[in-house]
Amino acid sequence: MRLPPDDRILSPYTGYTREHWLAAADGLLEAVVPYAVPGFAQIRLPGRQSWAGPDSDGLEGFARTFLLAAFRGDAAVLERYAEGLASGTDPSCPYAWPELTDNSQQIVEAASIALALHESGLYDTLAPDVRERLAAWLGGIVGTRTWPCNWVLFKVVIQQFLANVGAPHEPAEIAEALEQVEGWYVGDGWYTDGDGQNYDYYCGWAMHLYTLWWTRMSGASPDVYRDRLRLFLEGYAHFFAADGAPVHQGRSLTYRFAAAAPLWLGELFDATPLSPGTTRRLAGGTLRHFLDRGAVGDDGLLSLGWHGPFLPVTQPYSGPGSPYWASKGFIGLLLPASHPAWTATEEPAPVETADRVVALPAPGWLLHATRSDGIVRLLNHGSDHNAPAPAQAVDDPHYARLAYSTHAGPIHATTVDGGTGDGGTGDGGTGDGGTGDAGEDGRAVVVDNHLAVVAPDGTASRRRRIERIGVADRFAASKYTDDTLPGGPVTVETASVVHGPSEIRVHRVTAPAGHVVRDGGHAVPPGGPESSIVPLHGWLRRGVSRSPAGTAFGPDACTPYLEAVHPGGTALFASLVTLGATAAHDAKDTTLDLRVRGDALKIALPGGELVEVELGDRPRYRRCGPDGDVVTWEAE
Repeated sequence: MRLPPDDRILSPYTGYTREHWLAAADGLLEAVVPYAVPGFAQIRLPGRQSWAGPDSDGLEGFARTFLLAAFRGDAAVLERYAEGLASGTDPSCPYAWPELTDNSQQIVEAASIALALHESGLYDTLAPDVRERLAAWLGGIVGTRTWPCNWVLFKVVIQQFLANVGAPHEPAEIAEALEQVEGWYVGDGWYTDGDGQNYDYYCGWAMHLYTLWWTRMSGASPDVYRDRLRLFLEGYAHFFAADGAPVHQGRSLTYRFAAAAPLWLGELFDATPLSPGTTRRLAGGTLRHFLDRGAVGDDGLLSLGWHGPFLPVTQPYSGPGSPYWASKGFIGLLLPASHPAWTATEEPAPVETADRVVALPAPGWLLHATRSDGIVRLLNHGSDHNAPAPAQAVDDPHYARLAYSTHAGPIHATTVDGGTGDGGTGDGGTGDGGTGDAGEDGRAVVVDNHLAVVAPDGTASRRRRIERIGVADRFAASKYTDDTLPGGPVTVETASVVHGPSEIRVHRVTAPAGHVVRDGGHAVPPGGPESSIVPLHGWLRRGVSRSPAGTAFGPDACTPYLEAVHPGGTALFASLVTLGATAAHDAKDTTLDLRVRGDALKIALPGGELVEVELGDRPRYRRCGPDGDVVTWEAE
């Protein structure tokens, strides 16, 4: 992909201007042309097929790049898609699009086509018979069921487009879907993506995007949705590292720079607390981050992956055209070249101006960022992507971990080849250099950013359904219970307290005697940031697990961990988890004075701060500053 030279006058942080975005869009659109079928109805890209099959995947390649073409606005490129609209809706065409049916992948792609038609104005230029066939195909959405999540908004935008062109539609279904979305709004600008604790990038690139776009299409007042987006962006601006990386959390991460969509959305709808220069710096930094790290291959195509190809960040519904939902990151091209978002000088990202701690009680998260290394970390005590009980819960590595980051990702396998102990000491025992919980196959349980209790038979507890305790100030806490282990249920209560680049992690663990307790830090490949976990209380030994398959950030990822043998009943454990250039610590961090009494810990921090955390029957948090300021939180 050929881009213009950097402009470090207008864009001192990223070097990217509107011309870079245009060139990137052009490169992406040209690269897919060789994979178009005759008539351009489908774009059948190489790579692993989705569970929906080749016709749906080919439609996906067409629809998602059509959305990019609509934002780009090049007439010659749009002509290709006009041909595809005619062919795809022609029943005699061998590559005609599959009909919209209940919960079918075609519904997702039809929404992109509806948005692209609305923004490009292409519909009015089509022949009457093509318009009729296109409206009939889109009209298949009427009365069709969708999954109860962001998918209901696909019905909204498709039917609103039909209404705008005078085609049959059902206004009651639009109203019903919007009402359903209202039930998922939890405050502070955050939506859960359907019932449950489903917090991820879909809040920005789906829930906010489609609700506001509906007002753009319908003429309805955008005020409520604008206010919500403005609140959302106050926290969302802190998700981006100094090198442009967004926090690696949630599903569909292969959409990559679609993470910039809500930033541009704020400018497009005058619904942002950010300055225009900050918006462009964050959005441009994200685009550059991925382009510089191999997201676009030598063939000019977006791969299924994160930086380069990496299938574990995908889902079964992800076909070769799936990554092109990244087109949403180009919403800014709808802003004229004279808009301040394009003409203002870039301003620094929040992480570049100061260390940050941002509490987000709605999704149950704490963000903490350090200016010295530009890394952002997310402490997760609220999102598990599970339907409410009694539905069966699963352990998804993109949701269930205690911590995520812009510079580290989760391990996707449940086991690794082995662990190596370092013979280090905790605060009351000596390490033996062993792996501790090896099962019959001699492999160790992975515990990257997760506390697992391992039974003698090698069965390990998993953090599936998160029960919230609270989020406030620099504190967040939650618990989980796993009743699948032999010997009885295990309950793990965890509190996180931010301390600079580190997380002070406190666990109250109820488990049978003799079970092994293991807590892990961030998994990082060679060349990644330093990762450490230091024992503060209750641990016996330290070790490192290795995963050859690695993470989205590279192979051969290593995870530092701590372990101990549970005495039975309830026991308290504490550690210091660090990711970044300052992660190297001795076995003891002598700067922390920690005292334990029952279920409570009192920690004296450098600089004179005193932090108290208590779990159990009466969870509470108290932070006393050196100037006498006091912050308190207690569970209701």
